[in-house]
Amino acid sequence: MSQLNQFGQPVGDALPDWQPRPHPERVTLEGQYCRLEPLDIQHASALFAAHASAEDSRSWTWLPREPEQSEEEYARWVASVRALGDPIHFAVIDKRSGTAVGTLALMRIDASNGVMEVGHVHFSPLLRQTPMSTEAQWLLMHYAFETLGYRRYEWKCNILNEPSRRTAQRLGFQYEGRFRQALVVKGHNRDTDWFSIIDSEWPEINRALQRWLAADNFSADGNQKRTLQSLREV
Repeated sequence: MSQLNQFGQPVGDALPDWQPRPHPERVTLEGQYCRLEPLDIQHASALFAAHASAEDSRSWTWLPREPEQSEEEYARWVASVRALGDPIHFAVIDKRSGTAVGTLALMRIDASNGVMEVGHVHFSPLLRQTPMSTEAQWLLMHYAFETLGYRRYEWKCNILNEPSRRTAQRLGFQYEGRFRQALVVKGHNRDTDWFSIIDSEWPEINRALQRWLAADNFSADGNQKRTLQSLREV
């Protein structure tokens, strides 16, 4: 609810106790199915092999770079981003195999305002559409809201990237709007859709994600018993 200043003008809610939040760090985040580790050179070989297992290169369409053609080239990319403070890239480790199977990053980090974005999401066939893929996203959300106390967590995607749009909405992000002609990527126009979760929405989203990830939500053959959407409606 807006408040009025001394001139009778509407202003936003007062935040008298607000303090800038800590900048995210290159930490390891443990889950039930997967672990997030700061991306480093030792992950390069497994990640290159995991992406090479795909039938084609369609998962690279929405990334800002083209596929690396060799493990050495992929390792050079890892070396170029491993120490960055923004974006901070993480490798997703399958806890059963101990192998890196995908990457994602925290980016556009605005600690003064408590805002950051998840991006550079690139999940191999070993990770896509598994409980690990959902847990990897939950681990970063939990880190942002619970550990660091951020107010806003963003997701942005090309408006033509329908899988990304569906994933954002499945996870509980709210659609906010469209930025037309926001970028030029690989020689093509990109209109960008914005989604977000804010801190007041997080407790409900967190509960639903934890219920969905619970072992008793999956049958013996690994199929979910209840959808994430249905658990948010409880």
